[in-house]
Amino acid sequence: MIVRTWHGCVPLHHAEGFARHLALTGVEHSKNTPGNLGAFVRRETQGDWEHFFLATYWRDVEAVKAFAGEDYHVAVTYQDDEQFALLSDPYVFQHSVESVSAL
Repeated sequence: MIVRTWHGCVPLHHAEGFARHLALTGVEHSKNTPGNLGAFVRRETQGDWEHFFLATYWRDVEAVKAFAGEDYHVAVTYQDDEQFALLSDPYVFQHSVESVSAL
């Protein structure tokens, strides 16, 4: 299994709006891509910023490419992201794992 991780942050006053936006874009897009095994979002407040960590779970690299394209190490972003003043890490990480367990 492949775990793909992304991080971005928005000013606190955009946090709730971006959380809804992320659910409708990155989370739904990944869940609707064949080979996706799930998605998890974690949020952390740090000063005036809300950080979002998105982990998506994939059957294999081919499924990741179906979601992100051939240049799958680059973050997938969406047209309306800019309205939330999103600072997105430009790259994501893919981790090959045997299994995932709850903390």
